[in-house]
Amino acid sequence: MKPPIDTIYEQVEAERLLDEVLTRLNARVLGATLAGLCASGLFLATLILLLRGGPQVGKHLRLLGHFLPGYDVTWGGLLLSLPYGAAIGFVAGYLVSRVYNWVARPVSGPAGGL
Repeated sequence: MKPPIDTIYEQVEAERLLDEVLTRLNARVLGATLAGLCASGLFLATLILLLRGGPQVGKHLRLLGHFLPGYDVTWGGLLLSLPYGAAIGFVAGYLVSRVYNWVARPVSGPAGGL
């Protein structure tokens, strides 16, 4: 049987490791998740506007063409919405997780790293 002090040290170490793992975000996973969400969102927005039709189809969404070369609210733009949305979502998710991990990094020492 282990002495109680060893058990306490093991529990403290396990809690420290758990805190370190749970407070960090995986940049690739968040990037891939947001890539899927943004790609499907832009695809659905373009598709809905195309199916709805009208004299001026998606005049506000059409403005994305200034930032995304080749994108327009057309059937061709519908195909371009997937890679553009995925790229924007991945970059946003990756950057958010990297900044979060930097801000939430563990600090050591009694003064909290000051």
